[in-house]
Amino acid sequence: MAEYREFDLTLFGATGFVGETTARYLSGAAGESARIALAGRSPEKLRALRDRLGSGAASWQLIVADAADQDSLDALAARTAVVITTVGPYQRYGLPLVAACAKAGTHYADLTGESIFTRDVIDRYHERAVATGAKIVTSCGFDSIPSDLSVYQLYRAVVADNAGELEDTTLVATVKGGVSGGTIDSARAMWEAIAADPATKVLISDPYSLSPDRSREPRVGRQSDHAFGRAAAITPSLRGWVGTFVMAPHNTKIVRRSNGLLGWVYGANFRYREVMDAGTSPAAPLIAATAAGGVAAGMRAVGVLSRSSAGRRLLDRILPAPGTGPDENERAQGWFRMTTHARTSTGAEYLATCAGQGDPGYQATAVMLGESGLCLAFDRARLPGLSGILTPATAMGDVLTERLRAIGMNIDVVAQPHRG
Repeated sequence: MAEYREFDLTLFGATGFVGETTARYLSGAAGESARIALAGRSPEKLRALRDRLGSGAASWQLIVADAADQDSLDALAARTAVVITTVGPYQRYGLPLVAACAKAGTHYADLTGESIFTRDVIDRYHERAVATGAKIVTSCGFDSIPSDLSVYQLYRAVVADNAGELEDTTLVATVKGGVSGGTIDSARAMWEAIAADPATKVLISDPYSLSPDRSREPRVGRQSDHAFGRAAAITPSLRGWVGTFVMAPHNTKIVRRSNGLLGWVYGANFRYREVMDAGTSPAAPLIAATAAGGVAAGMRAVGVLSRSSAGRRLLDRILPAPGTGPDENERAQGWFRMTTHARTSTGAEYLATCAGQGDPGYQATAVMLGESGLCLAFDRARLPGLSGILTPATAMGDVLTERLRAIGMNIDVVAQPHRG
């Protein structure tokens, strides 16, 4: 993208809950010289949002665009260097905007945790985006930046230390905060798609379903996202129990896609999984077992209920609505800490930590998306040369890591003492 664009960065879906949280972050982080636009369906809601944001957004322009109107999305993409979007579920609403950005050579970032959507945009738009130079970066929120950058920085450290290749690598997630209504609606959309076309279920069960070349993936046997057991099985220093991490099925695929896009540099025997820390209390085994069984059962139930109109109405009543969430104080009280334990082919052990403040599903996600947009817009000369349907690590790597560290997020890798 060499030609002049009217805007550096456009936020699409600005008036939704996560959209407004992202806009509020950008109003303080972007700087006065940034040319930013807010986009959505309602000009009245966009004006009201800009007024609420105060002086930091007073000069921002407004763009009326609709996810169901391809012409409006084409016009939006042609006017801006970068689009970040919170309009989901992406399987329902996201494809037209990706098409517009791939055609226009416009960089793009979203918050999807929907593997079916990501595979769809790879198949439809990767070659077009490569041709136009567009970086289409999916999963730039809590799905999947902590996972993707942690493993990428582990790889960088292992290479710097000449410590071989990554082999068994496990992320342990500890979080305080809720799952957003938008995230739940995205999961629901994905399982509705599976209910409508059972053949798509393979995209969920195959750990390499987002691979750029399935035939070149490491042959390391079965890799399951289902987890239950003692944490010490990961590394002897850990205590307590672990269970299934609800975001693992998507995050692990993004990490493996990064490996493939980088030329499978993580290692010939690279194995990756994610688990949830259930703690060390007497109830920890029950918590871990409930997580292990509850995630799968919940997803199956959503799929079954989505097959009928009565079931869909029931889901509408009992699930959090998209566009809703906790108040500002509750969001500020949340936090996350992801520790990734890795062994290498030389027997070395490493620990990566990615931790931050703010409810991971809302506040931290808005910060990650905002910084991804700023990175794509203002750090272009320093970014990796790849284009197409990318991941956070392959599109922004060290540059995004630096940005997140600069705003207080802990992203760190240390070699562990040798045992034995």
